[in-house]
Order: sequence, then structure tokens, then C-alpha cells
Amino acid sequence: MSTSIATSEITEASLASPVNEAVAQPVQEGLSATPKWLPAWLFYDAQGSRLFERITHLPEYYLTRTERAIFTGYADGIIAAAIDAYATAGGTGKGRLRLLELGAGSATKTGILLAAAVRLQDETEYLPIDVSETAMEDACASIARALTGVVVQPQVANYVTDELSIPPHDGPTLALYIGSSIGNFAPHEAVAILQNLRAQMRPGDTLLLGTDLVKDAATLISAYNDHDGVTAAFNLNVLRRINRDLRANFDLASFTHQAIWNAEQSRMEMHLQSTKEQTVRVGALRTSFQFDAGETIHTENSYKFTKDAIRNLFTQSGFQAAHQWTDEDQLFAVTVASAA
Repeated sequence: MSTSIATSEITEASLASPVNEAVAQPVQEGLSATPKWLPAWLFYDAQGSRLFERITHLPEYYLTRTERAIFTGYADGIIAAAIDAYATAGGTGKGRLRLLELGAGSATKTGILLAAAVRLQDETEYLPIDVSETAMEDACASIARALTGVVVQPQVANYVTDELSIPPHDGPTLALYIGSSIGNFAPHEAVAILQNLRAQMRPGDTLLLGTDLVKDAATLISAYNDHDGVTAAFNLNVLRRINRDLRANFDLASFTHQAIWNAEQSRMEMHLQSTKEQTVRVGALRTSFQFDAGETIHTENSYKFTKDAIRNLFTQSGFQAAHQWTDEDQLFAVTVASAA
């Protein structure tokens, strides 16, 4: 169902209401650009988080189930590798290994690693960081139901735009950045995110990075353009969010979802294409944006990696790859890297 707000409904009273500046600034910048774009983190309001959770269960979307299978098969080895890296680096803290997660979402896969940590050391701390308060609440409730021995200290924050607040810890930290979330960022942005994380870690702390590997185009395109249209709804939801947060009048029915494999850049791209010439009013910005028929908004990149590219990413951001696990079909890789 499309959501449309007529320009006439944007009253002087609504113009005077508070503006969500965190959303307003990137929308102003992105829709003023040529070509138009929007940052992928705008997907993850409450509705977007629910839609993404549905995507992870789709038959076409191999990423989540493949990474989960790797965790299921190697969780004990992953936790042991993190503890060993701390000992090798001469870590003297006596505390237990804790897990920190960037972009935790619903944390369904993370529970596998937390269970392994509890098996090895009886209890552990878990510090999930996510922009979605709804996803964070769901994650905390799920972990509380499934596991004992896990102390959860959630933090609602945008790890891309906000300063991370990582409390000190007398022991090793394993930072999780899984689900191939790093692939949503351009190479220089990915390096900056990992450098920012590295700056708050001590020698011997570790990072577990999940990365989607380069593969045939048909498999990739299917994963981002599923038969049931859930990914299309997820993509279009960013316009619904702008309608709500910035009092815009996007007609969702006049935009269509596109999924494109860009082999030169080694990335999947998601776009929203205007089906007609149209003008969209964004009341909170007191401006309008013109769209030509066929014009697109670039909403997401999902970079795919070779193993050499993974090593280079670690080198540039101050980490050293220690152990790597993949599935038998070489679809996905998870790598433990130590803070160099």
C-alpha cells in the first residue's frame, strides 16, 4: 500500500514542529545531488528492521543462513581464537571475554557465539549497539529468554555517525561486525569505520568480521530482488520514513525497486526508480525535489569481497587477520582479526 501526503496538508503548524535533523541533513544532501542518493541507515526504522528480519529468512537470501551455519559449526573455535589472541598479545586483564556488536539488529546469530562464550567461561557480557531501539529491545528479550550467564548492556546509537561509548574492561573484547554489514559502505568508509573501532580497542582485542564473497551475478541479483517482493518493500520503506519524519509527500506507488550487479565496483546496488516525471515536497526542509521519468535514487551498496580484499581491508584499518572460516561453497567468510 502506498503512502501519500498531499502538499496542501503540510500546514504552517506542521512546519513549525521539530525537525529530525539526523534525517533531514542527509536527505537534503542526497536528494540535491546528481545522481540522487540516500544513506542505507535510513532503512532501519521500526518497520524497516522488521522487513529486514523477514528478508533474512527468504530462500533467495543466502547470506544469513550461511553465516549462521558457519557460526554453528565453528563457534567454539571463534571464541577460542579471540581468547588466544589476547593471551598471545600479552594481555594481563583477568576479566572474561566480552562480546561487543556493531549493528546488532535482532542478534539471532549472535546467540550462537554467546552460548559458546558461556560454555567456555560460565558467563559473559554482551554490548549490542544498534540505531533501532525496536531491534535492540527485541534482541535483549530474545537473549534473556534463550541464555543464562549473559549480562546485556545495550546502547542505542548510530555507530557510523555517533561516537562509540565503549566502557573499559579488564579482559579481552571480541567486537562483532557480522552479516556483511561492512559491505554497505564504500571502501574508504569501511576503512574509517574499522579504524574508529580499532582506536578504542587494546592490543589483543579482536574483531570478527562477516563478509559476503564475490560469486555469480544471478545468485547475487536474486538475493536482492526476491520473488515475494520483501526486498522491494524494504527499499521503498525509506520513502515512507521520509514522509513521516520530514513531512514529505512521496507517492510510493510511483517508484519501483531495482537491484543491479556492478561488476566493476564489485557491489550489488539498490535503487528506487521514478516511474514518471514528478515533484516531491519535503515539508520539514521547505523545499521540493524534481524527478524525471526513469531517474533513480541510489539507496544501498553491498560490496562483495575476495579474500585478498578482506586482508587489505584489515591492513588498512589496523588489524591483522588471524583465522578465517568459510562454508563449503565459498559463499561467505567470517574472519577473526587481532588489533595490531
